[in-house]
Amino acid sequence: MATRNDLANAIRALSMDAVQKANSGHPGAPMGMAEIAEVLWNNNLSHNPNNPKWANRDRFVLSNGHGSMLIYSLLHLTGYNLPMEQIKTFRQLHSQCAGHPEYGYAEGVETTTGPLGQGIANAVGFAMAEKLLASQFNKPGHDIVDHHTYVFLGDGCMMEGVSHEACALAGTWGLGKLVAFWDDNGISIDGHIEGWYTDDTAKRFEAYGWHVQSVDGHDSDAIQKAIEAAKKVTDKPSLICCKTIIGKGSPNKCGSHDCHGSALGLDEVAATREAIGWPHEPFVVPQDVYDGWNQKDKGAKREAEWNAKFDAYAKAFPAEAAEFKRRMNNELPANWKEETNKIIAAINEKAEGVASRKASQNAIGALAPLLPEFLGGSADLTGSNLTSTSSFVHVDAKKPGNYISYGVREFGMAAIMNGMALHGGLLPFGGTFHMFSDYMKNGMRMSALMHQRVIYVLTHDSIGQGEDGPTHQPVENTSGLRYIPRMDVWRPADATETTVAWVAAVERTEGPTSLVLSRQNLPGIKHDAKDFDLIRKGGYVFSDAAGKADAIIIANGSELDLAVKAAAELNAAGTKVRVVSMPSTNVFDRQDQAYKDSVLTPGVVRVAVEAAHPDFWRKYVGLEGAVVGIDTFGESAPGGVLMKHFGFTVENVVATVKSVL
Repeated sequence: MATRNDLANAIRALSMDAVQKANSGHPGAPMGMAEIAEVLWNNNLSHNPNNPKWANRDRFVLSNGHGSMLIYSLLHLTGYNLPMEQIKTFRQLHSQCAGHPEYGYAEGVETTTGPLGQGIANAVGFAMAEKLLASQFNKPGHDIVDHHTYVFLGDGCMMEGVSHEACALAGTWGLGKLVAFWDDNGISIDGHIEGWYTDDTAKRFEAYGWHVQSVDGHDSDAIQKAIEAAKKVTDKPSLICCKTIIGKGSPNKCGSHDCHGSALGLDEVAATREAIGWPHEPFVVPQDVYDGWNQKDKGAKREAEWNAKFDAYAKAFPAEAAEFKRRMNNELPANWKEETNKIIAAINEKAEGVASRKASQNAIGALAPLLPEFLGGSADLTGSNLTSTSSFVHVDAKKPGNYISYGVREFGMAAIMNGMALHGGLLPFGGTFHMFSDYMKNGMRMSALMHQRVIYVLTHDSIGQGEDGPTHQPVENTSGLRYIPRMDVWRPADATETTVAWVAAVERTEGPTSLVLSRQNLPGIKHDAKDFDLIRKGGYVFSDAAGKADAIIIANGSELDLAVKAAAELNAAGTKVRVVSMPSTNVFDRQDQAYKDSVLTPGVVRVAVEAAHPDFWRKYVGLEGAVVGIDTFGESAPGGVLMKHFGFTVENVVATVKSVL
């Protein structure tokens, strides 16, 4: 019968063998955290390898994702569908065992980690989602949402600023079902960290409002006791500081950065085998070790027990049970299409001339009754982003709700929302000024990388926002977001386009959406009903010339009105101009070629108008066309003054069109 030491050494052996075969990777962290992982996954983690998507499973996040062979070893050993042949292809093309854990590659990987700090922030999102869903669905005697979130993190995660943002908020929320294990090994890529990381981490987390313990990370009994103590503290998240030796078991490289980010080498692998008493060939695990790790029977029993609880819940609360299933399956309400068509038509009928941020708030208010999964928020700009409505209840440590004040934590907000979306059952959206999307760009990229339905509300979209000046006036940001694969960016020109954009964002389950919205008022436009479906295509003919067009003006946002006025002047003078509204280039690009050609007629010269960097639009106007844009930073002045100063005038658009004819 395998001992606990044998079980931990299986992680060490698999990790060093896979890294050695790939001649690439990070063996040190898996080898150093082997005992922690064994205690957690064998004795405490409630999971089911037979069904990695079981709704009430505990969530596990490897925030120090460079140590990816740790999670691959755990998944393989405990019985997930990750065969040894995949372990052998670690870090190779199309392997389930990518260099860092990638969501959607291997069953049981809850989130993509690698960019340090984001995993712990995702874990805060998981724990927040559990707490909110429990408040919404649990009934006396029926706790159908009742699980923990466990996260491993290293020194690098502690150093990254996003961990401060998310962990401080976790303490404020009192997330008692969040338990973090810090791999305190004192090593990062550059070596021993005392030259650049001397924080008193325990006191830092105590100041955040966490429950903190310190243990020997190689003492299994101490680790178990710490986990039990952490789970008893229900009003605070817990940090277990685990003092470990990186690369434990390697006789010549443990405790140094030599085993952090590179293979041990064949000689050291052989020496390690001897040192830890592992006589087996590479990638060979004895049956008694597999038996000691196997969680398939235990997992099936755990899920069966929960299923019985859910059946009882469904009998007592059938409507709530059906709603829980719908939300966890990411399904829209049955009456979604009919009701949203009514909402779009009603907003179009009003044709209010408002800022698109206000139109966005109106859309949120109209959609909220249909979407109990809505979870709004803002990074301390609720009154400017207009992301809250009267129906929302603001969350705090003691009061559940559906709107979060994240504080000035843009990056933390993005990473937390990713965790919420990954957990399931919630549809998170969060707002900030568009300029500050730079602070959270990598979190937004992770939303797209993981196909997650997260909605970003980005207001004050251009120099038109005015007096705050160039620090608050985005120039390059909209184009930058458009370049993120799988990110849909919408910059609507009126209330109807804004509402259609919101509906499209909610319906989109394969990736995130950024809504780029104005501070300044936009004209009220009443569209023909046939335009609703055309808007959903991302670009459409807003107004056409009489006969074959001599030129096409492409615009969006506040500049659509400018394009319409310029086209009217040109048409009156005999130059036939079509105006194309293109609120989402990403969506337009996905349309079939016939439709795209019907909007942007091949051979007709084009001019694009957007208060943003001009280079992006060259893909639509070509070298023979022109762009009215801005390739410098803004200034501090009223928005209208700035628009005129930087050439966003009817006269300049008319002159630009004439220049390319």
